[in-house]
Amino acid sequence: MAYKISNDCIACGTCIDECPSGAISAGDIYSIDADACTECGTCADVCPNEAISL
Repeated sequence: MAYKISNDCIACGTCIDECPSGAISAGDIYSIDADACTECGTCADVCPNEAISL
């Protein structure tokens, strides 16, 4: 089960810089590639808007 980014995402860029597997893509609302996500949780830990969860 990969992490997901909700509509609460403000596209600040914090998570994309922290993802060790490069699974996050930029956009109006960022997205996570489920196949590339290693479920490390780093993105959720650094998200200032708490927009990322399992």
